[in-house]
Amino acid sequence: MRTLARVCALWLAALCAYPAYATQPRIIVGFANAPHILPGPAGATGSRYGGDGYRVAQSAHSQARRVAAAYALHEVASWPIEALGLHCVVYEITNGRPVPEILASLSKDPRVVLAQPLQEFRTLTAPATAAPVAAVAAAPPYNDPLYDLQTNLVALGIARAHQRTQGEGVGIALIDTGVDGAHPDLRGRIARTASFIATRTRRPSDLRHGTAMAGIIAAVANNNIGIVGIAPLARLDVFEACWQLGPGDDAAACNTFTLAQALAGALAAGTPLVNLSLAGPADPLLTALITNGLKRGVIFVAASAPQTGFPGAIPGVIRAVGTGEPLPEGAFAAPAVHVLTTRPNGQYDFESGTSVACAELTGIIALLMSATPTRLTGSAITTLLSTRERISGQAADAGPDPPPVDVNAALSRLDTGMRAAR
Repeated sequence: MRTLARVCALWLAALCAYPAYATQPRIIVGFANAPHILPGPAGATGSRYGGDGYRVAQSAHSQARRVAAAYALHEVASWPIEALGLHCVVYEITNGRPVPEILASLSKDPRVVLAQPLQEFRTLTAPATAAPVAAVAAAPPYNDPLYDLQTNLVALGIARAHQRTQGEGVGIALIDTGVDGAHPDLRGRIARTASFIATRTRRPSDLRHGTAMAGIIAAVANNNIGIVGIAPLARLDVFEACWQLGPGDDAAACNTFTLAQALAGALAAGTPLVNLSLAGPADPLLTALITNGLKRGVIFVAASAPQTGFPGAIPGVIRAVGTGEPLPEGAFAAPAVHVLTTRPNGQYDFESGTSVACAELTGIIALLMSATPTRLTGSAITTLLSTRERISGQAADAGPDPPPVDVNAALSRLDTGMRAAR
């Protein structure tokens, strides 16, 4: 697959709405797409979606129709991915043949660049339990009334880090459920939104997981409301790729189709930092998109979960786990139990799970990125955060209860490097 150098579209939109559940097995097939590209204004979308940018070539359309006829497939949706030079099609298998059999045949078809299952991914939250009792601070550094309950910020040393930086100027792509942008503690933090799930009426209460992650990362500080975000001056680009599984439920699901569109949208938008508080099986299309982003210098932060291949197992992705969990090589720990955050309809509640650790680590990386005029690479960020001493080739804190990542040590190391470079 060939990476196209020029990004013309700001958003990639679905050709048609994708339902959360399907009655027939579905697969994704990619066809090489080398269309004529006409100059278009910044922010224009592909011509097939109402603009003058990245187009689907007629040859790709023809191949898609012929493949559908040859294998008894019904096209459900399609979209072009400029970053990979692909025209992707979601097909429904109509003749009852097993998915592995169809994919094996397609993998040998010279017209096909990629063929894979339409896979499902889940957010990583845990059931809520009783909240811990917070120690009373003698002089709270913020006027936000719920700050004293944010024990995770104390553990991470965020108040001290905020004396140096608060994430100003850093854009973060949140690929998740939608976010309740009307929440008073998220006012002004969301720069743009795009949805890639089925068109339907959604209430704010259907946006629990994304709203919780947004608050952990970027809730407004010192506004006399609620809580403090780890990077309160960062701006969020919300890419809605997941749907809530039940009323009042933090669990949410997404699939290859919705995540591919969201990732392509984040790449097209040029957002430098991407939060992925979710996990699932290894996925060739999604891996290709993240690999393309890594080559462009995009930083991806993922929730690490055992027995999952996406996104945490992709080399170059920065992984998060909760403190108290086993710490895989190259991963970083952050508090993941009883973390207070925003909820839809102006509410607050505690959240637990590796999703939380991922959002915290994303916020910390935003602090590092905003503390230097030089764009940090993923390897540079990993080096800054890896301030732990090593004994006999192993991290000294790699035991059963590793301490959380030390943002202030990372900032000190960053400042030392900046002084040495002058």
